[in-house]
Amino acid sequence: MPSPTQAIIFGGSGFIGTHLMNRLIASGKYDRVVAVDIAKPRTLIAGVEYVHHDVRKPVDPKLAHGAPANIFNLAAIHTTPGHPDGEYYYTNVLGAVNVCRFAMETDSRTITFTSSISIYGPSETPLDEDSQPAPVSAYGRSKLSAEAIHRLWQSDDTARRLTIVRPAVIYGLYEHGNFTRLSRLLERRAFVYPGRTDTIKSCGYVKDLVSSMLFMAARNDGIAIYNFCYEHRYTISEICSAFSQAAGYKKPMLTIPVWFMNFAVLPFEILHKVGIKTGINRDRIHKLWFSTNILPKRLVASGFRFDYDVASSLDEWKRDSRIKDFD
Repeated sequence: MPSPTQAIIFGGSGFIGTHLMNRLIASGKYDRVVAVDIAKPRTLIAGVEYVHHDVRKPVDPKLAHGAPANIFNLAAIHTTPGHPDGEYYYTNVLGAVNVCRFAMETDSRTITFTSSISIYGPSETPLDEDSQPAPVSAYGRSKLSAEAIHRLWQSDDTARRLTIVRPAVIYGLYEHGNFTRLSRLLERRAFVYPGRTDTIKSCGYVKDLVSSMLFMAARNDGIAIYNFCYEHRYTISEICSAFSQAAGYKKPMLTIPVWFMNFAVLPFEILHKVGIKTGINRDRIHKLWFSTNILPKRLVASGFRFDYDVASSLDEWKRDSRIKDFD
């Protein structure tokens, strides 16, 4: 069966989807690249067809124009904390069902699904793909359930190929997430270490992530599940130092006990309960304190080579930013 000449990216308007579609367009491999999303694009990409649709609702097979597609399922509610538990399941699990049904109805035989290292839960001990999943959040549990749904789709036909990537913290242009918030705090000299400086935060640059997705999907003959992050398990202090080197920020020096930070954020949590959102809460403090110590064992064993490390990727991200550092 010839390779599909169209790619359909659910959740394509987001951070990772934007970089993925840039790569797909640049490859010249596809006659049609479609982004399906309910959100506005982070930036418009020439040659991409944008379709407004909520994956919580069934996807009309006519979207595929009567031909199979290479499908990328990036659609998710992922900000955590930030949503009631039920919303993670409603979007991430039901979305998986609808995307897999669409693939079946259009005879599309390849899906690449972005899961998360949240399926493992926090750990000081290194974890790889053979480690037992132990999610502690609704987001992690919903992603693990979505993996099972995609695996069920693949098991119905030996000709189907499924690639599941479990990314760690991903950063880069258009991110607007954890690393962007950290850069803003460092720029204002407002970041303090919550209880320790050696918290491991497995992470990876978005361009390396996209490269890994295409690499693993191309060599996959059935099902491939892999972690994505750098081999070196960067600590929070190493990440802060890399930001300081890339942008000239002063390195943070202060470490405050977690118990004191938990006490200090209580007024902000009270404000949140009355409708004033600040994004400051104990869950975010705990995320900074607990390690995510992940190994990309299968990716490295496959022969994949990273193009960047944290230092070189932050340098590039800053060069590519237009409005301010690391936008």
